[in-house]
Amino acid sequence: MQFGLLYSRIRKDEKLLLSELRDRGHEVTKIDVRKQRFSVQEAPAVFEDLDVVLDRCLATSRSLYATRFLEAYGVPVVNGAETAEVCADKVKNSLALEAAGVPTPNTEVAFTTEAALEAIEDFGYPCVLKPVIGSWGRLMAKIDSRSAAEAVLEHKETLGHYEHKIFYVQEFVEKPGRDIRVLAADGEPLAAMVRSSDHWLTNAAKGAEVEEFELDVEATRLVDAASDAVGGGLLGVDLMETGEGEDAGYTVHEVNHTVEFKALNDATEIDVPARVVDWLERTVTAADGGDADAVGDGTAEVTPP
Repeated sequence: MQFGLLYSRIRKDEKLLLSELRDRGHEVTKIDVRKQRFSVQEAPAVFEDLDVVLDRCLATSRSLYATRFLEAYGVPVVNGAETAEVCADKVKNSLALEAAGVPTPNTEVAFTTEAALEAIEDFGYPCVLKPVIGSWGRLMAKIDSRSAAEAVLEHKETLGHYEHKIFYVQEFVEKPGRDIRVLAADGEPLAAMVRSSDHWLTNAAKGAEVEEFELDVEATRLVDAASDAVGGGLLGVDLMETGEGEDAGYTVHEVNHTVEFKALNDATEIDVPARVVDWLERTVTAADGGDADAVGDGTAEVTPP
């Protein structure tokens, strides 16, 4: 099979994928998105004859536009443009989860500091203020008081970019010092870990400790439902545990489309890149009209050119 890897920087995640693909004898074309020019009339020659392109762009803007162009060219891409658009925007993410009946933290969006402050006051303290576009826990604020709310809102209002003037306010979920990251392929969990920290942010990028996590039936169901809600593909589904005893459950606070998995690979005994490539092989085989069961049990599909 011929794979394309669309990237802006080769990180450990991309190295793991490249190694696994090449070890299996697949041809891989590395495509630096920074050097590409995307015409509205015809596809760049580098995309010819590729069975599928993996979008691994770091910048959200590049990812969103590049996947749109690839789909316009009829080039299969993981993840697709619709999924990328929903996952990249926290507002669209929350709306999709809520519409699908997936439990997700209560969220309100406001467009002025006055309306945002009213939302914060209604939620009570603490609550959380997040940027609508962002990752790795950056620019997120836990709001503990009215004075803190006023200061953060003023800073956001004066930062300049219009996205900072969209105030995404969310309830603070009392979690047990950890959250759960699940790598899923079209809703099927490939591996899962918990990320634990004394800080309220438990991102691995923020230094959280990680260890393997075994999903129960309910968590598995929610991962599948969350994947369907955003359009499917290779996704990182983030859950938080809520309640205790008979009230115990989960809430899905985010689904990520250009998911990193190096920490997950280190935390588990599962060969994560091997499972990802297994799914990619099944996907390409199914799209080409072959027998997907010849290489696995997956049912994922990519629209062929």
